[in-house]
Amino acid sequence: MCLAALCALSAAALTGCGTVQAPDDGAGRDGRAVQQLLDRRAAAIRERDTGAFLATVDRRSARYLAEQRRMFANLAAVPVRSWTYRLVDTGGFDPALGEGRRLAARVELRYRLSGYDTAPVVTEEYLTLAQRSGRWYVASDDGEEDGRRTSVQLWDQGSVTAVRGEHSLVLGVGQDRRRLREVADRADRAVGVLRKVWPHSWAGRVVVEVPASLTRMAALLGSSASGYRGIAAVTTGEAGGSRRAAADRVIINPEAYQSLGDFGRSVVITHETAHVATRAATTAATPMWLSEGFADWTGYLGTGRVPHEVAPELARSVEAGRLPDALPDDKAFGFGGDADVLSQAYEEGWLACRLIARKWGEGKLIEFYRAVGESPRREGAVESALREVLGTDLAGFTGQWRTYVGSQLD
Repeated sequence: MCLAALCALSAAALTGCGTVQAPDDGAGRDGRAVQQLLDRRAAAIRERDTGAFLATVDRRSARYLAEQRRMFANLAAVPVRSWTYRLVDTGGFDPALGEGRRLAARVELRYRLSGYDTAPVVTEEYLTLAQRSGRWYVASDDGEEDGRRTSVQLWDQGSVTAVRGEHSLVLGVGQDRRRLREVADRADRAVGVLRKVWPHSWAGRVVVEVPASLTRMAALLGSSASGYRGIAAVTTGEAGGSRRAAADRVIINPEAYQSLGDFGRSVVITHETAHVATRAATTAATPMWLSEGFADWTGYLGTGRVPHEVAPELARSVEAGRLPDALPDDKAFGFGGDADVLSQAYEEGWLACRLIARKWGEGKLIEFYRAVGESPRREGAVESALREVLGTDLAGFTGQWRTYVGSQLD
């Protein structure tokens, strides 16, 4: 399952060194001093310099200092290629002079993993800074001045274990290395499948994160655990706004994933890898039934599973005389709602993509997917691609799809 537009990410490439221009936020000398602090902090992470990193932390914030020491150690196995901070804005500089001035700052973090990311992960941190003897230090990252909270990263949750596959990197916290190796092996096979299925350019690599629990997974996604209960994995990334792919992460829910058998785990990892491969072609114009249906079509491709096995919820509906009237809308794919509705929406999308692949050919399915994504807006995107690629219209395709659903599941 894909969390499209989890956050609006910029895919601009970054180097791993140098300083970042401080914003013209009216802070003048203080703004430049804070940016210099952030530059030192970033350089310490890139250079694996514990002392230099901890020197940026307010020594009077004992608890935060201990947390930062652990966090830095947790990063040891993570192959950081680039890491930069940029001061975006502040909640207002304390006009008071002297010891103990405090500042709420919004900071943009960009980082890439060596050998895997062709574009940076972009996230925000909300820092509280303290001034001691004329120098700024980081006192906390929980946004205590205005209640905003910093995005959680995997290394905030514990020591990271890294397992490298031929085409994959699996990062886990609280996980057995053997289990992470199994995920890496599946991811490698999934990359092989997508290299055959998706003929267009993509990184050909996948990064998978395996937190310790469902709750920890939800924290990484900035949401509540209730929305992901029973969801084996999601993919983060950008939909719309850029023709370049953002740095995706496949994030596994270890509880739901482990409840699956070998077959189910392989389908899940291949499904998520399909999202990674198609990211550059998936935009705001792409409906969920197409993006999720294509990912499922890829996941089940060549498995020999028949429609009744892949689409049990939809089969029950058809057998009860409830044939769907239209392709599912995006709302049907929402997490945290009715699980049966969600399952049926995925099944309907899968059968729509399966119909295109069988009637028009797999090449036409991929051409159709790209044509939809190339539309400048959602309105009319599917209709235009149906006409130009498949030679039909929405009413005609919907009718063929309904007939196909009935014939496959009746």
